[in-house]
Amino acid sequence: MPQQYLFAVHHVEGEAPPSPEVMEQMFADVDAFNTRVMDEGRWVFGGGLEPRETATVVRAVDGDHVITDGPFIEAREWIGGFWVLTAEDLDEALALAKDASTACRGPVEVRPFQPEPEE
Repeated sequence: MPQQYLFAVHHVEGEAPPSPEVMEQMFADVDAFNTRVMDEGRWVFGGGLEPRETATVVRAVDGDHVITDGPFIEAREWIGGFWVLTAEDLDEALALAKDASTACRGPVEVRPFQPEPEE
């Protein structure tokens, strides 16, 4: 039975953004990758995220909730988008990640989801 994996696309602070021409080709390559994994029946969900400055964090504290603007973690790297795809095993997921990384021109972290609890 196929396993679901998270493919997280990371951006690194300080790296120059791609030129408009490269960005246009990157969007076309990601679209082609998306179409392929959909056609293969691997697609569960995916999407690009707005910049990290648009994040809001909600934290339960002493029976109340604290809401703060900005990302939860101040880091040099952040997730810019993601896919949830199915693969038979980690080797197959890593092969997909190679194509995803090529398409989006960035590092792609692969993590399996925890198995569903048995009823």
